[in-house]
Amino acid sequence: MRSNGEPDHRLMIEQDPGDSVQIDPKSSRFPCCIVWSPLPLLSCLFPCIGHVGICREDGVILDFAGPNFVCVDNFTFGSPTRYIQLNREQCYSSINSLDHESEDESMENGGGSDILTWDDALRKSTQEYQHHSYNLFTCNCHSFVANCLNRLKFQTGGWNVVNLAILIFLKGQWVSKIAIMRTYLPFFLLVGLGLLFGGATFLTYLAIFVFIIVGWFLLGTYCFKKLIQL
Repeated sequence: MRSNGEPDHRLMIEQDPGDSVQIDPKSSRFPCCIVWSPLPLLSCLFPCIGHVGICREDGVILDFAGPNFVCVDNFTFGSPTRYIQLNREQCYSSINSLDHESEDESMENGGGSDILTWDDALRKSTQEYQHHSYNLFTCNCHSFVANCLNRLKFQTGGWNVVNLAILIFLKGQWVSKIAIMRTYLPFFLLVGLGLLFGGATFLTYLAIFVFIIVGWFLLGTYCFKKLIQL
């Protein structure tokens, strides 16, 4: 570390391998992970929709669960069914980041000074979202986790609700076979009943629902960037 010269402006998130905590789904401990669980009803219609949270270094889950409320160690919609453990070596904190980027850019990326550890970043995001109103379409659990990832500058930042959802869908690991059934069985049962009683009409309405949901978040993320909060 430099003492007299120009200070380093990028500091890797500190980690102590000796203090590492193991993943323990039975105790809902997922250190430095993103976790996911299905949402009632909505996940039955579209299994890619779910509730997401992020975990502290000790494995405790944090999730944005309602207006001005970040839930701690009590995942809102039951135990996680999927998780992704993030590599802390890909996380960086900005010290005096305003020397390199404008204030607006820093806020957009969730940046800030004096973030030295993983838990520091999560604490700052938690404090921010304790003053946010919850809205399924504009400020939800994905917004909170994306904010955390941007503060951590995970893979240099730039996270939003869309690429976060894609990350979980493509790289999320299942907790167990029962977790897979918990996620997809209601969907297949609903589709089966829908086809039995509604036929093509049911599929048409389901496709319209999926199109509206996906279209809203794509437009809100990439076309009207202030529509969905991060």
